[in-house]
Amino acid sequence: QVQFVESGGGLVQPGGSLRLSCVFSGSIFGLSHMAWYRQAPGNQRDLVARLYSTGTPNYADSAKGRFTISGDIAKNTLYLQMNDLKPEDSAVYYCNVRILSGLRWTDFWGQGTQVTVSS
Repeated sequence: QVQFVESGGGLVQPGGSLRLSCVFSGSIFGLSHMAWYRQAPGNQRDLVARLYSTGTPNYADSAKGRFTISGDIAKNTLYLQMNDLKPEDSAVYYCNVRILSGLRWTDFWGQGTQVTVSS
């Protein structure tokens, strides 16, 4: 129902920056929020940042002050600017949207993009 194109991941040195992009499309009649999650090997998938349809963002403590989420609901796009990256930020980053599917709010996920922070 929802298709994603994620990009922007890669290998970066500690202290560097990356900008993740997500473009999604499909039958979208209502959107609650857009978000970025990440999952490192052996770990659960954790929220990094969320952007509500009102424009209000919130961040995981690990992302505050370093990451900025932005997006354009009208253009179905979502971004994550990541600065001062640390090795512990290494993970697969997933774009997430919660949309109205029938009468239920449903989460849809992108395919993920790998971020590796290493010297």
